[in-house]
Amino acid sequence: METETLAMAQEIDFSFLALFMRATLTVKLVMLMLVVASFWSWSIIITKTIAYRKSRAEAEVFDRAFWSGEPLDELFDKIGAAPDGPAEKIFAAGMMEWRRSHREDGGLIAGAQSRIDRSMDVAIAKEAEKLNTGMSLIATVGSTAPFVGLFGTVLGIMNAFIEIAHQQSTNLAVVAPGIAEALLATGLGLFAAIPAVVFYNKLSSDSDRIISGYEAFADEFATILSRQLDS
Repeated sequence: METETLAMAQEIDFSFLALFMRATLTVKLVMLMLVVASFWSWSIIITKTIAYRKSRAEAEVFDRAFWSGEPLDELFDKIGAAPDGPAEKIFAAGMMEWRRSHREDGGLIAGAQSRIDRSMDVAIAKEAEKLNTGMSLIATVGSTAPFVGLFGTVLGIMNAFIEIAHQQSTNLAVVAPGIAEALLATGLGLFAAIPAVVFYNKLSSDSDRIISGYEAFADEFATILSRQLDS
């Protein structure tokens, strides 16, 4: 009897596709949800990685131009009032407010320093929002995917026990397919969650470093303008 049971179990297809096709509709929906969530999170991860690399490269190029000794007015005229790069946008926001703070007689309107600081802070906040767009989805996938997979596993095990009751048998050929289908849902949940958690932590750290660089530049730029205001 044991030999026959083992022979029957060996004839069962345990490939991922076969396990998916044998699952119930609810478990299939859970699995599909996890696969879609995984692809969605990976698309955001790739997009953010490229965007962060581009932001760092743009900031390095602008830093070299800013500290090259070129007059700030000339650098602003070259960049324009609506630049593409994040660091250039922060610089442009400060320079635009600097120019607006000059009266027609050449004097400065009171409170120029605070307005310049606020203008750059607003520009930094906008860039930070762009950098962090989509991060909440990665965090959601990382935190909920294991529980969604566990939900599918619970349903799959319930169906396995129901099948045992219908077959009036607990041999391996009856139990193994249902348990394997149930565990596949947990595996897909972990497959979606683990990369999401790892890359969320990495991308969050990268975003914080980029934003810190913008804030440091804004402070240095504000210090330069403050010297000119005092003089």
